[in-house]
Amino acid sequence: MRRAVGALLRKDLRLELRTRESVPAMVLFSLGTFVLFHFALHRDDVDGDLAAGILWVTLLFAAVLGINRLFVAEREEGGFDGFLLAPVDRTALFVAKAALLFGFLALVEVAVVAAFSILLLGPSPWGALPGLAVVLALADAGLAVVGTLVGALAVQTRARDLLVPLLAIPLSLPLVIAGSRATSPLLAPAGAEALEARWLLILGLYDLVFGLLAYAIFDFLLEE
Repeated sequence: MRRAVGALLRKDLRLELRTRESVPAMVLFSLGTFVLFHFALHRDDVDGDLAAGILWVTLLFAAVLGINRLFVAEREEGGFDGFLLAPVDRTALFVAKAALLFGFLALVEVAVVAAFSILLLGPSPWGALPGLAVVLALADAGLAVVGTLVGALAVQTRARDLLVPLLAIPLSLPLVIAGSRATSPLLAPAGAEALEARWLLILGLYDLVFGLLAYAIFDFLLEE
């Protein structure tokens, strides 16, 4: 299974480097959203709950763009048929796509968090970065699992562009709520405060439950 996952990841990474359809679109969408908030709020900077809410809503909608493109190549070029005929564990495709989406999200967030701090945060947000990295990593794992499951389901339908946000956004709401609540103390006006363990626990539990669920039913989705 490890070799199959590696081969699928290399194929998808080469495709992204050649076409540049997912990561640049996610970054540009996020930057455009931050610019809109910067001018619409008529404030020099934001903090606390407002800052956390802006960040997480933007990241969620950027993730939806990546989910929409996750299985397009397999659908349009017969990749599903070739994979089903190959003598490999079918869950290798789930692991590879989830790892790919996690990597895309992490790469996008490097640029997005930097732009967010410049456009919307106060003068010294860097003390929040270690805690924010932990929260983002846990949330990205959940988004990758849910996004892979939703992407595999939606790509089989004609209304893929409509179905992905309709499914991904409600399923990701616990991640956004927990991520926003965990991030809010990090962006407090007086400086970064300690992370609350309960929100990290919720994020970890979400990742575990949906990871096991997606792993169990992904094979059935491929058959359908």
